Amino acid sequence: MASDQVTLLDFWPSPFGMRVRLALAEKGVKYEYTEEDLRNKSALLLQMNPVNKQIPVLVHNGKPVCESLIIVQYIDEVWKDSAPLLPSDPYQKAQARFWADFVDKKIYDLGRKIWSKKGEEQEAAKKDFIDSLKLMEGELGDKPYFGGETIGYVDIALVPFYSWFYAYETIGNFNIEAECPKLIAYCKSRRKNNMQRHVPFPVKKMFLCSE
Repeated sequence: MASDQVTLLDFWPSPFGMRVRLALAEKGVKYEYTEEDLRNKSALLLQMNPVNKQIPVLVHNGKPVCESLIIVQYIDEVWKDSAPLLPSDPYQKAQARFWADFVDKKIYDLGRKIWSKKGEEQEAAKKDFIDSLKLMEGELGDKPYFGGETIGYVDIALVPFYSWFYAYETIGNFNIEAECPKLIAYCKSRRKNNMQRHVPFPVKKMFLCSE
């Protein structure tokens, strides 16, 4: 598929955009990167995602694909000859999709509550956030990756959020590593070994990122 034209509309600190960058890198797909200003969205972004008007958007041969996890699945299916991200076994594939969805419904949503709420609501969000990470820590177990021996769908779904943990800790005044040492060690190792170019060091400024 050397003649494919691939463009990614993105915003560098967005964990959702990081997912797509990681998937493209794992597959060895060459693409054009277009940085978006979320306060002044480009005509191309509005044209390619007229429904949600959000990043990331993957434009493949002129056709847009939106929503980060959907884009990652699309990449896995289109460039299927290298580095599979989802398991071939239907049950294992369903489990991977479950945990990736868990990241969006728990890790992302609770992280937003930590920085947007105060008092009892923030404290409740912090507790639920740590409880959710502990569940993921249990699912990881002693495996190097969630899917086994190689990077996969759940790893790509979760690790980009590691770059935002510093912001959550600073705003919420708590220590994630103290509560979930194994998961943080996994995130640090995966970022260093597989994802350093695409997952930045913890973001120390807070941005409002849209998926």
